[in-house]
Amino acid sequence: MDDYLKKFMEFLTVEKRMALNTLLSYERDLKSYLQYLKHVEAVESISLVQRVHIVQFLSFLKEQGKSSKTMARHVASIRAFHQFLLREQIAKHDPTVLIETPKSERSIPTVLSIEEVERLLDLSNGQGHFGLRDKAMLELLYATGIRVSELIQIDIEHINLTMGFVHVSGKNNKERIIPFGKTAAEAIKRYIEHGRIHFIAKNHTSDALFLNHQGKRLSRQGFWKILKKLAKEAGIENELTPHTLRHSFATHLLENGADLKAVQEMLGHADISTTQIYTHVTKTRLKDVYRKFHPRA
Repeated sequence: MDDYLKKFMEFLTVEKRMALNTLLSYERDLKSYLQYLKHVEAVESISLVQRVHIVQFLSFLKEQGKSSKTMARHVASIRAFHQFLLREQIAKHDPTVLIETPKSERSIPTVLSIEEVERLLDLSNGQGHFGLRDKAMLELLYATGIRVSELIQIDIEHINLTMGFVHVSGKNNKERIIPFGKTAAEAIKRYIEHGRIHFIAKNHTSDALFLNHQGKRLSRQGFWKILKKLAKEAGIENELTPHTLRHSFATHLLENGADLKAVQEMLGHADISTTQIYTHVTKTRLKDVYRKFHPRA
């Protein structure tokens, strides 16, 4: 069964040209699925998989406390895999035909207040080459709302400090150009001129804008460690994720009267309904303010 997974991943890579993060997600979901079939259900051949096996696997995920969103993602991965096997005539039937996708519960994203963002950005004060890098990264994230996966893929040539915009490649390799302000431009300029050179290892060159201590492109995990450290030092109690600054960027724009369509374009959302979740955040925050300050609340 592992050989069929390998063929499927090659199909997604070559034919579908899926982004790396999407590929990793498919592979992770399907590995857990195939291991379950083999070790729990004792299914010896992929052609023997039945609907009941998939239903049992979803029940197994639910027992583990997986969210409906995670389960829906697994169903999407499993369905695409079995449809591929059917098209390639590896299997004679598709056991996912009558499988319903669990309805995803839309959670309100965690958002920092403007004061918390300012504390976080002020803490990364740009001292030393590590401080210059961290300051530039956080300022750029909050200024543009780009994903962390997009941030670490930025090369120097993708940044235009004179015009104040960055060129990023998002999900499914969709490209977009996003503006940023003077504060972020100055932080990036200081990092490039005085910080980045210290990260470049001997006899090593890199086009990446943000580098680690080895002079290589900073990883998502590396950024996450930096963010958690700075958030703890800033005394931020809200639960942070790599998307927190992205959520804060969108919410603060809408709170200050930005057009929803413009925010959608900057975030790179294919569907405006995805962006609309931030309008719920702003309404929730308005209610909190009302309850706190209105004498008759």
